[in-house]
Amino acid sequence: MKCNLYTLGDLVSIKYGKNQKRVQSDKGEVPIYGTGGLMGYATEALYDKPSVLIGRKGTINKVRYVDHPFWTVDTLFYTIINEELVIPKYLYYRMSLLNLDAYNEGTTIPSLRTETLNRLEFVIPSIDDQRKVLAVLEPIYTRIKLNEEINDNLSQQIQLIYDNLADGLTGDPVNLSSIIDVRDGTHDSPKAVDEGFPLVTSKHLLPYGVDLSNANLISKEDFDKTNERSIVETHDILISMIGTVGLISLVIDNPVPFAIKNVGLFKTSKCPELYAYILTYLRSTKTTHHIEKTLAGSTQKYISLGELRKMPIILPDENQLNDFNSIVVPLIMQITNLTEENKRLAELRDTLLPKLMSGELDISDIDI
Repeated sequence: MKCNLYTLGDLVSIKYGKNQKRVQSDKGEVPIYGTGGLMGYATEALYDKPSVLIGRKGTINKVRYVDHPFWTVDTLFYTIINEELVIPKYLYYRMSLLNLDAYNEGTTIPSLRTETLNRLEFVIPSIDDQRKVLAVLEPIYTRIKLNEEINDNLSQQIQLIYDNLADGLTGDPVNLSSIIDVRDGTHDSPKAVDEGFPLVTSKHLLPYGVDLSNANLISKEDFDKTNERSIVETHDILISMIGTVGLISLVIDNPVPFAIKNVGLFKTSKCPELYAYILTYLRSTKTTHHIEKTLAGSTQKYISLGELRKMPIILPDENQLNDFNSIVVPLIMQITNLTEENKRLAELRDTLLPKLMSGELDISDIDI
């Protein structure tokens, strides 16, 4: 595979995002992006061609590909790409391999400078070879995106089914802890080790499962000690208790390889007939509002274990619960299966991507 050496400045023109207040509108249709993702919608586009967005300030070790009209705020760079030299999607994949934190030039707040980015060097193959690389990668990304869209749709269906049931329930609410065991993870800070067991905090929680890719590892001794307090099992439910409070995660690992720190634990694994109902109860709008009202702390919000245990819940009767489970549990299992498939696909992608970009894999026989 024949390649040429370019700087990023050869491949793109880096532009600053702009303040969104002038264009932000409830009637806008153009997405406004910041380092945290979607911030709202604009009435006009800052740029309308495929672009790679780069975190400029704050969260800098992240790039995003956009192929529709957009607006970005000034914590992001957007790029005008020279498509005679590089296909935008190929450049995105190539840049996703970079550790941009290594180019941080901020002091209190991480930040990147255009001059530094422009000097970054890339070995880029011909446009035809770029297309061959994309022919390998794109089906994986397309399948992951499709699975995510299916899961989003299924999750909305599940919550609608819960809402329809909950709206018709009567009777007095009881404390959640009178139904299931409610605990929290360790408050200690076990020493990180090179080899050991992952320690999960709020930032690792996903709607289904957890992201262990950047979790600290702890020793078996600390792992066992933590699990004496709050062992996590399949179909337990986790909730973030500090910072961004109220993130709900269903544990789908089997067996569970991690321990938890400053994370709430609902032991629904011990009441398998209730895990789907309690999961949807915790994700409901009414419960979210209840949690917001119980938060404590001034500089950093948190919810106490006592408040988690006092959360009010009304249970359906046996027939209602059976009907609910007969519909919802299969949907949850479908989400779980697609989530696991995406995990495998992501691992395949992460294995192939650097090898394809370096030319280690032979793509000469790919017919496009």
